[in-house]
Amino acid sequence: MGISNLIFAVILGAAAFLFGKNVLKIKRNIMLGRDLDRSDRSFDRWMTMARVALGQSKMVVRPVAGFLHILVYVGFVIINIEVLEIVIDGLIGTHRAFAFMGVLYDFLIGSFEILAFLVLVSCLIFLIRRNIIQIKRFVMKEMDGWPKTDANLILIFEVLLMSAFLLMQGADLSLQRMGADHYIQAGSFPISSFLSPLFDGMSMEAVYGFERGLWWFHILGILGFLNYLPYSKHFHIILAFPNTYYSKLEPKGSFTNMESVTKEVQMMMDPNADPFASPVEGADDDDEPQRFGAKDVNDLNWVQLMNAYSCTECGRCTSECPANQTGKLLSPRKIMMDTRDRLEEYGENLDKNGKDSEDGKFLLDDYVLREELWACTSCNACTQACPLNIDPLSIILDMRRYLVMEESAAPTELNMMFSNVENNGAPWQFPAVDRLNWKDEA
Repeated sequence: MGISNLIFAVILGAAAFLFGKNVLKIKRNIMLGRDLDRSDRSFDRWMTMARVALGQSKMVVRPVAGFLHILVYVGFVIINIEVLEIVIDGLIGTHRAFAFMGVLYDFLIGSFEILAFLVLVSCLIFLIRRNIIQIKRFVMKEMDGWPKTDANLILIFEVLLMSAFLLMQGADLSLQRMGADHYIQAGSFPISSFLSPLFDGMSMEAVYGFERGLWWFHILGILGFLNYLPYSKHFHIILAFPNTYYSKLEPKGSFTNMESVTKEVQMMMDPNADPFASPVEGADDDDEPQRFGAKDVNDLNWVQLMNAYSCTECGRCTSECPANQTGKLLSPRKIMMDTRDRLEEYGENLDKNGKDSEDGKFLLDDYVLREELWACTSCNACTQACPLNIDPLSIILDMRRYLVMEESAAPTELNMMFSNVENNGAPWQFPAVDRLNWKDEA
């Protein structure tokens, strides 16, 4: 093992350690949410994950973007097989460690090149769609600043990585043709063979320098990309699979009840119930009562928080939202982005000041405005449109629940309806005995 191999081993170890540390931090943040049991129907969950995350079934609803994304997705997964060879070569000083596979190796390298070229073209098209064509969902207000920069950075990152890979292959082919030591005749080069002439007329030492420089740029770029993911919306590359596995399987129109409220009502209806018993089985009398609904991120459940980290900011939810289309303030994408931003802030405060500290901020009002929440029609268009089965509506409804049950801060129209239900047993303003009067007027 030479000095370059030792340097590579240290960089690889440091990158792996940093990535693991950031992943554990995100996991900690997600688990700050309330407990939720999603261990049921395991077969259906595996099938959902295979269909939605692996099969990209909801991406192709929009064919152009879906096809391009599949190219990037498949290229990302398969080309990373080549990364394994690069890592082995970097650690033990070999070159093309898998060349012993013969014809299969030639086929794989050729496939990697074609996929790399398709990924490069797809990313360039995505950059054009975002920055030149400026598709509406990519230029909305919540995408100003870092979100737009993040999306462009990751695409530029991939363009540079794929370009470096293809140029590295072209330099490698030139060195093979020159008969350079250590560069065995192996691989197939359907794309980089067109780049190899760039190195014609250069000395072997110069071509070797280019090949090694591109090799280091490519692998360091991949390690940098890996450690950029936890700071980016592109962490969905990893979370897409658990997020779809733990996604809601019940019909989209079904709503959840709070266990404490349900038990409270059951106790009120039971003449033999102990009025001093805790409404939640197993709860300690000394435990601080949980809020009804959600005011801050720790009032949400862990699946909702994982949803926030999984959001790709693609904007399909917002583009399908009827409230947003009519000019209202609501954007389901912004709800997910706000939840993630607040969760990051909440976790940072815990790291700095301890678990019992408060920063005086909340998801409600400091991030999400009440006007946004009440603009929602609960139609589920956003959950239907999301390529990763994210459920923005559940967060909206939990925050509404807090406003109604904790602050009695519902809009006037809803308060009138609540009063009618309480007094008349129906949402209308007349008593039950008058409900059928309409038939006498027919």
